[in-house]
Amino acid sequence: MDGHTYERRRGEIQTYFDRTAVEAWKRFATEAPLGRIRSTVRAGRAMMRARMLVSLPEDLAGWRILDAGCGTGAMSVELARRGADVVAVDLAPEIIRFAAETVPNDVGAGRIRFVSGDMLSGQHGEFDAVVAMDSLIHYSLDDVVAALERLARRTRHAIVFTFAPSTPLLATMHAAGRMFPRGDRAPAIVPVRAGAIGKRIAETPGLRGWQRQSTERISKGFYTSQMMELVRS
Repeated sequence: MDGHTYERRRGEIQTYFDRTAVEAWKRFATEAPLGRIRSTVRAGRAMMRARMLVSLPEDLAGWRILDAGCGTGAMSVELARRGADVVAVDLAPEIIRFAAETVPNDVGAGRIRFVSGDMLSGQHGEFDAVVAMDSLIHYSLDDVVAALERLARRTRHAIVFTFAPSTPLLATMHAAGRMFPRGDRAPAIVPVRAGAIGKRIAETPGLRGWQRQSTERISKGFYTSQMMELVRS
């Protein structure tokens, strides 16, 4: 991973989520009405979250899980409901504050610790599993694989993550910058091929002993993302 490239990109993403689009992302977490584009994104994210949860045991009692790029905390809440102790990390302090303030009453006390910072920091400790939903989609293939390698060093069982699949339609949409209105457009998403990620994972020394179990694409209107599950053999 080129640290300067990763840090520069991370800074752009933090600025976007914590200043430009924080109110829009808060609306995603509620039942507030959304426009046509964002409605499909909300629905697609819910479908992806459900699919990623299928990759983990129903009973997560005793598991410590990193929700890497937790956003408003929807995934963290579902993991906590299964009994996991969750460290929920996001770059944007304002979104972290919102997530911590809106945890439902049925989540066990102390099950989620919300932290503002770098999801790759070793200060978060070790985990039984990592979930990273749409938190790597703004990075290059090199940085995605390097991030997985860093997470794998501190993960015992599973890493479930998503990436933006490379398709002609997505490439055109992203190039045109039409995923969101101009005023709050996100940093560019970087589409990558599933085969390329799989090949690089197999070739990366720090990911030896990790096997790809499943991959599945979710497409809903303006939302397209692909899940990949890695397990330690």
